[in-house]
Amino acid sequence: MSAVPPTPQTSSAAARGGGRRSLAAALLLGALGSTVVLIASGQTWRSGTATVAGIGSKTLEADGQAITGVPAALAIVALAALVAVFAVRRAGRVLVAALLALSGAGAVAASLMGAGDHTALDEQAAKLSGDAAATVSGLTQTGWPYVTAFGGLLILVAGLLALRFGGTWPGMGGRYEREGGPRTRAAARRPADPERPEELWKALDRGEDPTAAPTREG
Repeated sequence: MSAVPPTPQTSSAAARGGGRRSLAAALLLGALGSTVVLIASGQTWRSGTATVAGIGSKTLEADGQAITGVPAALAIVALAALVAVFAVRRAGRVLVAALLALSGAGAVAASLMGAGDHTALDEQAAKLSGDAAATVSGLTQTGWPYVTAFGGLLILVAGLLALRFGGTWPGMGGRYEREGGPRTRAAARRPADPERPEELWKALDRGEDPTAAPTREG
């Protein structure tokens, strides 16, 4: 037996179903990834010990924001892009989706590069001791930079989904534009119902005579 070819209605329904799933996945991954980046970048990434005259050894800590503010800034950009992707269409949507993906990739790269950076700790040691050449010792690193990178990876995946399936997603004004077609215009030409004062006022606002009889269109 030969397989029954899919009908246009079946193909359209499958495309809509795939679009809804990819849309839900992109929203979830983008929002979750941005939240993870913002939270994880505020945690302690590195710590060390500085020797200060008159005080002795002092433990210093640096969070992700002190080491590099790039991941958090890109997470905010990603959230804005996630919203904007529904407000634009066609080429604009592709550009916004690319921005979303690049924000995720940038957050991953910045987090991994900042994982081994102890400049912020050295600056703290120099300020505390009054010696510009002071450095920290006994450096330790937490897992938060890698959690931040994971959040950036989620944003990147959301951007790739938007690039791949964004053309099937609805826009903010899609329903309004569909309803603004011939049916709405025909409804606007209907005479006002004298039993409903609000319709009379609407007709007057449109510059129509609410008492005039409807005319037939040729």
